[in-house]
Amino acid sequence: MSCGHPSPWRLAWRRLVRSRVTVAAMLLLALMVLACVAGPWFSPYGPNDQNLDLRATTPGASHWLGTDPLGRDLATRILHGGRISLLVGVLATAVAAVIGVGYGLVAGLAGRRTDALMMRIVDVLYAFPFITFVILLVVIFGRQFVLIFIAIGAVEWLTMARVVRGQVLSLKKLEYVQAARAAGAGFSRILFRHMLPNVMGPVIIYASLTVPGVMLLEATLSFLGLGIQPPDASWGVLISEGASNMAVHPWMLIGPGVFFMLTLLGLNLIGDGLRDALDPKSGD
Repeated sequence: MSCGHPSPWRLAWRRLVRSRVTVAAMLLLALMVLACVAGPWFSPYGPNDQNLDLRATTPGASHWLGTDPLGRDLATRILHGGRISLLVGVLATAVAAVIGVGYGLVAGLAGRRTDALMMRIVDVLYAFPFITFVILLVVIFGRQFVLIFIAIGAVEWLTMARVVRGQVLSLKKLEYVQAARAAGAGFSRILFRHMLPNVMGPVIIYASLTVPGVMLLEATLSFLGLGIQPPDASWGVLISEGASNMAVHPWMLIGPGVFFMLTLLGLNLIGDGLRDALDPKSGD
């Protein structure tokens, strides 16, 4: 029989939607995602359709955001590229979360020697220059789309593992965990029954803030020519192309730059809102 008290997740949701800034950010992000997913279907142009007679034309009635030097409709390419950038951000974060949560749970719940060994491995990986390590993975395993987000996720999990391990070290000292051990609960039962559900709040917070970081990293790789390869285009690729033509065709940089900025703004504001909602003490 329910005692009428709302669950912690319901309370967190109420705190989240109470913030006008977070709600506005959610609407902004939903609008951006909807535009990227559905927009190219309604465009009369394909993302790679060339019209060399047009060349680079300024924004107008036929091409709202102009065209690039190959005569490709920039609005369609921006929306199609948004699909790739958002997908890389979500999938790479998912890879980082799966690896980092599993690693952090085992490290925090295992004995001191195992914990020390596992965290020294993390320290060694942290010692590598971040962008250099990602570039090395991309060069070794290739530049295919799937390998791009796997390579980024294989680096982003390090901080996630530390966050989860710290939470587990605090949780395993609590009375209910000690009682479970005294009752004969094994390692896996404590891990999945008591630890995993209680670290999901920090994991969700960190994951929401990791997505924009991953998108920035993908944009950096694409800017260096190591990310998404032509004829496909992410926002990073389009910003790189726009930067090289900025003096002559500024609209090539302004369009993808504005879309990228608004999406990152929405993601970061949502991440801040989730942090305040799931961990109210963090705002004190």
